[in-house]
Amino acid sequence: MREPPQFDAIVVGAGPSGNAAAYVMAKGGLKVLQIERGEYPGSKNVQGAILYANALEQIIPDFRDHAPLERHIIEQRMWMLDDTSFVGTHVRSDDYNKPPYNRYTIIRAQFDKWFSSKVREAGALLICETTVNHLIMDGDQVVGVQCDREHGEVYANIVILADGVNSTLARKARFHGEIKAGNVALAVKEILFMPEETIRQRFNVADDEGVVIEMVGRITEGMAGTGFLYTNKESLTIGVGCMLSDFKKNSNRMSPYVLLEKMKHHPSIAPLIAGGEMKEYCAHLIPEGGFNAIPKVYGNGWMIVGDSGGFVNAAHREGSNLAMTTGRLAAETAIAAKAAGCHGYRASALSAYKTALDKSFVMKDLHKYRDMPKVLHRNPQFFTTYPDLVAKAARTIITVDGVDKKTKKHEIMASFRESRSLTGLVGDAYKFWRAFR
Repeated sequence: MREPPQFDAIVVGAGPSGNAAAYVMAKGGLKVLQIERGEYPGSKNVQGAILYANALEQIIPDFRDHAPLERHIIEQRMWMLDDTSFVGTHVRSDDYNKPPYNRYTIIRAQFDKWFSSKVREAGALLICETTVNHLIMDGDQVVGVQCDREHGEVYANIVILADGVNSTLARKARFHGEIKAGNVALAVKEILFMPEETIRQRFNVADDEGVVIEMVGRITEGMAGTGFLYTNKESLTIGVGCMLSDFKKNSNRMSPYVLLEKMKHHPSIAPLIAGGEMKEYCAHLIPEGGFNAIPKVYGNGWMIVGDSGGFVNAAHREGSNLAMTTGRLAAETAIAAKAAGCHGYRASALSAYKTALDKSFVMKDLHKYRDMPKVLHRNPQFFTTYPDLVAKAARTIITVDGVDKKTKKHEIMASFRESRSLTGLVGDAYKFWRAFR
């Protein structure tokens, strides 16, 4: 016999997606329980991150007045690196220096803790240092969770899973299988302390202005992945992430930490971080399978949000943006289901969540770039050969050595053909076009 629900909804996890879901439901009048296994929300997220304002603004319109924000981003740099140099482009605009700002750097430990405080202010109950062992089922219906502490079994009409990549609860309940190594990346990050004035001078910024640098090339040792560097108030966040399957088959057996150390010593990166004192280090998994790897995200009495559902935009790394948006849409679905008096909160009612996702930028962007993970993963030349060729071409053109530009142009074209052949160049161009079309 089914136990009566103690809550309208239970949210497992207190990251951006879980907090967004819990906050919106609590503000909508639902009785919400949020369960977090950490000592407090954010305690397991020491790394820095980028916050896209739009998603949070739809949930907490005045968040800029009190959220712990580091710097607003006014400049985006994109670098392609060989072993000794980079070729890149910068996008910097004073339009990004006018409020309301579009993007911010944040420290997740501080931000998640703040967001959780807003969830509690909205009326949700938060329980920390508690692990959810499994979902309670009544036939094919999720009706609650079983915890490892004195809380025991807790019942609710809906359970929202926001417990991170490769959700243990979803796997135990057979909502989806084990995540494939080719669909997830392992990223390592460091936060390097640095005086605020030094950051301003090195990155040519003032006050709370910030810079983001995204990098591809030799820094990933031929593995599919990217590096990144961005500015906080008194620290820098630097990191690199590669496909987990590539780490497994990498012939050099290079560990993620060694890869990050090597990246930090690159001639183009080392001067920017010189003198930085490491404050924090972390490693975490990021879903990278894209559109084709997203599992079913709703069912009888349950929904999946954030990283648990594989929602990461491979083209723009909008992790927090997508996570909070999925949390909000799931919460709105739960509110509508209760308002409609849905009996049993079956999948037929919660399918509105998937419909809302499909109409949002989340699924539209994921669908647009659905081929990118496969194209990049299967073509290591985009991370090795092409960075070398582009860097060499740039050096050839700008070096004044008595050779005329026409001759240099022929030398550059010859080097491309020798490295990839005409057929290979055309094929690579087509693959790249397909990935970004």
